[in-house]
Order: sequence, then structure tokens, then C-alpha cells
Amino acid sequence: MAVSPRIAIDAMGGDIGPAALVAGMARARRQDKSLRFDLFGDEALIAAELEKHRPLLDVVTVHHTPDQIKASEKPSQAIRRAKTTSMGMAINAVKDGQAHAALSGGNTGALMAIAKLALRTMPGIDRPALAALLPTLERDVVMLDLGANTECDAQNLVQFAVMGSAYSRSVFGLDRPRVKLLNIGTEELKGTDELKEAAAMLREASYLPMLFDGFTEGDKLARGDVDVVVCDGFSGNIALKTAEGTARFITDLLRRAFTSSLRSKAGFALSKPALNLLKVHLDPNNHNGAVFLGLNGLVVKSHGSANYKGVANAIGVAASMVRNDITRKIAEDLDDFRAHAFAPEAALENPGE
Repeated sequence: MAVSPRIAIDAMGGDIGPAALVAGMARARRQDKSLRFDLFGDEALIAAELEKHRPLLDVVTVHHTPDQIKASEKPSQAIRRAKTTSMGMAINAVKDGQAHAALSGGNTGALMAIAKLALRTMPGIDRPALAALLPTLERDVVMLDLGANTECDAQNLVQFAVMGSAYSRSVFGLDRPRVKLLNIGTEELKGTDELKEAAAMLREASYLPMLFDGFTEGDKLARGDVDVVVCDGFSGNIALKTAEGTARFITDLLRRAFTSSLRSKAGFALSKPALNLLKVHLDPNNHNGAVFLGLNGLVVKSHGSANYKGVANAIGVAASMVRNDITRKIAEDLDDFRAHAFAPEAALENPGE
């Protein structure tokens, strides 16, 4: 039987608040009639937005709470107030089995802290990772970690590779996604000890449903010659923000160039169809929706500044993860990895078998 995803949404998270979230829900529902929602937040504010999108009334349950996590709030403070806030209640809906996934555009650190405490990490995972899809010349690439863990050891990076591969298989239907580690060079001798050790472990894990292909550099991320890019959260967040800033720089530079003279404006008119394609490709709203992988439950992070299109895209990511049972796939790959990792020790303990 096909799953009808039920998404718990923090209606107070994000820069725009319930307006963008409810409009995004309406757009997502038009695209996928099976979606159901639980909304957590200020009931009066939510009701005012639902009146603008009345078809949602039959598929939304509103849970009132006046409390919300502020953008400036520390994770330790957020944890103490989790049970009464819109963010914490949305995550607890997943924990209690009321919803299949939770979505918030609020404070990322608080979201990670509350989700990790409520849902716990999966067996075999030391730290959850934040994964998202990045646009390239070929197709979107899965990249993780994007900021959840600033320091990672080799084992963490291997776990990220396993989770990222499962994510890629779910999203793109690939049998063996190509996986690379982000490094300062492609040569085997370059990089930190953690990167070199992780690479050695992944080369030995040929039994996993992935194809480890060594290292990649930051300037090659947009080429699309890889399916999964693995890194620590410090490097990943810098790479992500740099890519987003470069995209804005390109669009702003083109806008300035095409308005600098009458001839330029005429050129803009001729080039507009191609420029519109570029705008769509670089628009972060079309790639919105990062997933916390490695938890016993699905949590999706939306950009705080996302508009209704971005929110709809993030909801689509959550629904896709639900339908593809991403948590089960990660668990199976981790079990396989652990079984092979401990096999040599077992053989030494039982040499006669």
C-alpha cells in the first residue's frame, strides 16, 4: 500500500512565518494530493493564512502553541523549552508516530539539538549529518555534512558516506552512487589523516552499494561527475555558502551588465529565455530542503528565507524520504558495513570455522 506522508511543520520557524509555510503547503498539496499536515504554532496566525488556502482545511490539523524558538536562541536553551515550542512539538510528533517527518525553517542548531535528543541516533551512527542537494552542470549532487558537525574523525566520514549513498539511491534511483571525499587535492597523499584514513576504509568497503572514487576539490563540485560529496560540517558549510554567494554574484553581475546601456538592454531582451533558465537553475528555492540523516526519524531543514516555492520543495523532499524509507535503507547499509568490519576479528576468534 502506498504511503500517504504526514508532515509535521513548525509554522513559526523561518523569516516569513506562517504565510510562506502555508502557501508552500498549498503548492505541495496541489502537486501531491496524498499529503497530510500537522501544523504547530500560533493558532490565530495559522488560521488567518489557512483562510487564503481553504482546500488545505481538510488535510491540516492545527496544534496551538504561542512558544517558538528564536533565531538567536542557543541550542541548550532551546532543549529546555522543546516540549512547549512549535519546533519541539513538531519533532515530538515524529517521535510519537503521529507524523512521518518534521519540517522547520527555524534555528538550525536548535533543530539539530532537539531532534537528536528526541529521536536519538541510529545504531552505528555516532553523529547525524545535514545533507542537501546541490545543483551542477549534470544533475543535483548529494553533499554532507553541511554544518551539523564541525570536527569529524574517519569513522564519522565513513558513516556520512553510507548515509549519503542511501540518500542518493533514494532520490535518483542509482544502484551504486559515485562517492568522493572533499579534499584539497585529488592525490592520495594529500589531506588530513582523517580524510586519508576514511578513504582507505571506503576503498575496502567495495561490498557496499556505492562506488568510492577518491577525492574531489572545491572547484570541481559544479561539474556533476560525482553523486555524493562527503566532508566535515566545517568544510561543507563553507563550500555551501561559497556556492550560494557565487550564484548570487553571477546573477547580480549579469543584471548590472544588462542594464548598463541601451545596447545591453537590447541584448538582455534577446537573451532573456536563456537567462530565465539560468535563474531557475541557481534559485536556492528550487533546491531547498536539507535532511538530518542518521536519526531514528526524519527531520528536514528549510531555508529560513525560503518563499512558498522553496517550502513546497522542502515538503517534497520530506515526502520523498518517507516514501523511499530512507531510514531503513541507511540501517541496512550500516548493518552490512558493521558485519564486514568485524568479520576479520570473528575469523581470528574462530579459526576452525
